[in-house]
Amino acid sequence: MSRLVYVLNGPNLNLLGKRQPHIYGHETLADVERDCRKLAEELKLELRFHQSNREYELIDWIHEAREDGAGIVINPAAFTHTSVALLDALNTFEGPVIECHISQVHKREAFRHHSYVSMRSDGVIAGFGTQGYQLGLRRIAKLIDDAAK
Repeated sequence: MSRLVYVLNGPNLNLLGKRQPHIYGHETLADVERDCRKLAEELKLELRFHQSNREYELIDWIHEAREDGAGIVINPAAFTHTSVALLDALNTFEGPVIECHISQVHKREAFRHHSYVSMRSDGVIAGFGTQGYQLGLRRIAKLIDDAAK
């Protein structure tokens, strides 16, 4: 059984560590990827880590995951609140999906309280900073292991 997990990051996350550090912290996306790869090795997961400011690229990676992925951890960023297209793509993926947000979105502007992605997600992590990615990977690994039993 595949142990390949896609970690997908939406718009502006390429600016992590530089953009609004009072909300998102000082770690960069490269730091997040390094920590995810280290944990993935411990959990015996293979990782594909991507970021794009373009909705269609995220959709293409979700489609790719349909073919060879066991799970998806996704931080859709602003697409969370706007993208029915991401929801539709995620609905075509049969494995577990964990939605991850660095900030506690429910303590922010009202428009951030709605998530299209949550309609498909098997779990949502918000407000744990970049550590949320690792929590998401741990959950995906557990779901993969449970499905293999």
